[in-house]
Amino acid sequence: MLDRIADPWGARTPYGRDEPWPTRVDQRLDPGLAEGDVERWVHSACVLCANGCALDIAVKDGRMVGVRGRGADHPNHGRLGPKGLFGWQANRARDRLTRPLVRRGDKLVETDWDTAMGAIVARSREIQAKHGAGGLGFYNSGQLLLEEYYTLALLTRGGLGTPHVDGNTRLCTATAAQSMRESFGCDGQPGSMSDVDRCDTLFLVGYNVAETQTVFWMRMLDRLEGPDPPRLVVVDPRRSVPARRADVHLPIKGGTNVALLNAILHEILRNGWLDRAFVDAHTIGLDALAALVDRYPPARAASICGVPADRIREAARILGSSERLFSACLQGVYQSNQATAAAVQVNNIHLVRGMIGRPGCGVIQSNGQPTSQNTRETGCNGEMPGFRNHRNRRHMEELARIWNVDPLVIPSWGAPTHAMKILRYAAEGSIKLLWIIATNPAVSIPELRRLRSTLDQEPLFVVVQDAFLTETARHADIVLPAAIWGEKTGTFTNTDRTVHLTEKAVEPPGEARSDLDIFLDYARRMDLRDKDGAPLIKWRTPEEAFEAWKLCSKGRPCDYTGITYDRLRGGGIQWPSTEERPEGTPRLYADHRFFSDPEVAQDFGHDLDTGGARSETEFRALNPAGRAFLRASEYLPPIEEADDDYPFLLTTGRTIYHFHTRTKTARAPQLQRAAPDAWVEIAAPDARRLSIEEGDWVRVESPRGHVVVRARISEIREGAVFIPFHYGTWDEGPEGHRWPRAANELTISAWDPVSKQPCFKVAKVKLLRVAASGGVPSPAPTTGAAAPAPGVVVPPTVGGPAAEASNPTPGR
Repeated sequence: MLDRIADPWGARTPYGRDEPWPTRVDQRLDPGLAEGDVERWVHSACVLCANGCALDIAVKDGRMVGVRGRGADHPNHGRLGPKGLFGWQANRARDRLTRPLVRRGDKLVETDWDTAMGAIVARSREIQAKHGAGGLGFYNSGQLLLEEYYTLALLTRGGLGTPHVDGNTRLCTATAAQSMRESFGCDGQPGSMSDVDRCDTLFLVGYNVAETQTVFWMRMLDRLEGPDPPRLVVVDPRRSVPARRADVHLPIKGGTNVALLNAILHEILRNGWLDRAFVDAHTIGLDALAALVDRYPPARAASICGVPADRIREAARILGSSERLFSACLQGVYQSNQATAAAVQVNNIHLVRGMIGRPGCGVIQSNGQPTSQNTRETGCNGEMPGFRNHRNRRHMEELARIWNVDPLVIPSWGAPTHAMKILRYAAEGSIKLLWIIATNPAVSIPELRRLRSTLDQEPLFVVVQDAFLTETARHADIVLPAAIWGEKTGTFTNTDRTVHLTEKAVEPPGEARSDLDIFLDYARRMDLRDKDGAPLIKWRTPEEAFEAWKLCSKGRPCDYTGITYDRLRGGGIQWPSTEERPEGTPRLYADHRFFSDPEVAQDFGHDLDTGGARSETEFRALNPAGRAFLRASEYLPPIEEADDDYPFLLTTGRTIYHFHTRTKTARAPQLQRAAPDAWVEIAAPDARRLSIEEGDWVRVESPRGHVVVRARISEIREGAVFIPFHYGTWDEGPEGHRWPRAANELTISAWDPVSKQPCFKVAKVKLLRVAASGGVPSPAPTTGAAAPAPGVVVPPTVGGPAAEASNPTPGR
């Protein structure tokens, strides 16, 4: 059997342009099991990245025993990546939470559901009475199901009336959503993954797709090895796997995306590589865009970005001469300096070239988390449900009618609170109860020392809802055990708007409950009512919640009204899907009419430099009339740059074998053995200057904290270093020594002014070799850092059956 740890992308199935991507069904069962031993296969899809690969779960004796890809489904044609093949083993880990926990002094002890929920409800009512709805904050996930998000949105926005609701999608896809609102008037990916099948050029900006979305890279790789491969342009400071395959690799200095993209647009416009008829008919703002990028010839961008001007010109020539261009971005754009401005410039390239709405001409502002699209649709991400505009009075009145609540209950008087502000309000004391759902901010949030201090302070009451005792749960007052994927039914939507149904395969362990059941229980105990005195939430099952969501989405750009659970059992469907077109919509804007009409638009737009909101009057004065916006920004230096004291620039990111903070993937033995610990990547010339060799222990320090990790010598650009963000705060090392290893000990609490997405890609650091590869570094000081909360015994990481042989991380 092929070792999918050593070769994570599997065997090639090359194909040519305009051909269908060949099917290849990947399967993984427990050792010793044959397909005939499986009692039943349960319809589902993978939730360990945003690709949304369709799969079936193998069940025997009431337990998950494997998975296989579904060959007929659009995103994967049967393929599964390493996380999809092995990650399901986390469901049966022996350290699953099975009963609620309550803090008694410095210990978390088991309790019953009535006691736990009673304590939460009592504190909620007390805070409401003294401080109003603003005293309650909810920080959710990118891993719930649509039905759960929509229930949470109604509960919090229509029931409690709090504006403090956002998800950890703020960390990974807020800029994706914001850039589409700024360019097209509304969220919603214009392109489809199937555009890879038809394009002649691929443009990847800050997107190491080979490691972050392995199956999507398989599709690109099969095209690259086919008879007429697309040209490939990659922007990445690291020489990643895609960069090694690129016709042009631009290893730019961190934080300089806007300067580079301005120069590419400069060349496209200067050489006349634009579709003038399309631009004149379907866009607004060409003159201002042209005037701005005229100030960014390649020579100027080269001096800012640290790449040769000729290479910028060649990249622009490839993009400007393509006939079918497909572009995609991810965290190298979204978590970097001027995030929204940079993502918008990628949209601009497609708009000025008229390459949108046609097969092979897609742009995807990709997602990081598997169900992050649903947080955005349902209003759990700092927006309003159904892509409604909180500043459009008619939108808010419509939502109030759907929910049967007084419009004044819905907190539309100001912008919904984004995640970083929620945490700041909790630190300042205005938020008194913080409910954290299916996410682990004690590893994923920037500047962790501040976050830990916030979670531990009085009188903040912290509720954590999760399947495991995470680093965050150790700081909680109440911990609620939650069911996870495969243990509940519902839908979720992937990066290119493909909706999948995942059905319950096995029972959750012990007393763990689905997130939907927990939210419904809370709403019942809080006695939340509509304006007629009836229970606010009218549904009890996932399918009933889905039908309610369809009513909320009707007539909006994310229309689900043509989708049913039964139709989804036949495979994924891309929204919008209406009763007239139940088959769905592969790509938006085929008619070149955008969601920019003031009555439809989700947003009236912002100043890309300051984040200042454009008024409805100003927006209407532009007379958008279904046209897209060409927006631009001057390059502004990052908030933090390398200096004499901290001479390196840190970027963080992912590894192919882990998802988010490893809550699930660390419990799959094959994945954990493949990447058991954090590391720092250093360019070979920098390593030589510092006398650092492969495997040495290195202290990486920023003005905010430090980590001690092993060195890897790589082809990253000089002056840059990389640390994966997945790893927890503390490690038990040789001889009982402990030291911090979480990359976010180092990062800065700064965010993009428009999307409010934190900036993880530019933090100044210094390096110090502290021990040879076979030695032991000195113990880390405990001042300013936090070990696990006192009195909490953390169970060991466990997994399923014996692992395959692993291989050092490919592509790093």
